[in-house]
Amino acid sequence: MSIKIYNTLSRKKEVFKPIVENKVKMYVCGPTVYNYIHIGNARPAIAFDTVRRYLEYKGYEVDYVLNFTDVDDKIIQTANESGKEVMEVANKYIEAYKEDVNALYVKQATHHPRVTESMDDIISFIKGLVEKGFAYEVDGDVYFKPRAFDGYGKLSQQSIDELRLVQESKWEKRNKTHWTLPCGSRQNQTKLLGIHLGEKVDQDGILNARLWQKDIWVKRLIFMQGAGFNFPAS
Repeated sequence: MSIKIYNTLSRKKEVFKPIVENKVKMYVCGPTVYNYIHIGNARPAIAFDTVRRYLEYKGYEVDYVLNFTDVDDKIIQTANESGKEVMEVANKYIEAYKEDVNALYVKQATHHPRVTESMDDIISFIKGLVEKGFAYEVDGDVYFKPRAFDGYGKLSQQSIDELRLVQESKWEKRNKTHWTLPCGSRQNQTKLLGIHLGEKVDQDGILNARLWQKDIWVKRLIFMQGAGFNFPAS
């Protein structure tokens, strides 16, 4: 049942060894539900469903979690434009997502957590990051500080010192790598990962090329540590 998978951290193929023998925990980034899905939403649904099915074919028991971000400015905007309640919009497009991926023969996830169901945990989570010095607040927004973690850039092989500085504001000079922590974004998925799959996962299915989302390994490690999880680097 041996499988070799490319490890971005080590830059080589390695034998896949799940944390628990014969069991695999997968967390996949789901959609923000303000409209019907497009091809960009379908891509990860199909890609990670293929990974899941292959693992199951190889004899693994797969615990597959895919979240729904059901609180977001785009959802509020859609609700205002359509004259509907925010949750009515979110519920509509969650059901539409399930219907569409089912038409693509994608299996339903084991769990479908919603951000609104874990908001208190998320707020507490972000407060923990601030208290531990990983983040700071400016004008109601909370920013993450990559320099608070010595290993930042290890996965992407990017140097913070080479990144261009943003023009100094009245608050402070911020690096472009400082990214916001709004409720309803990727850090919530990391928090939900901890709630539904525990401190460790075997596969993290997050596909995004934005600067502040490149180093998934570092982000996941720091958020878990900042929230009080014992999350090892290896």
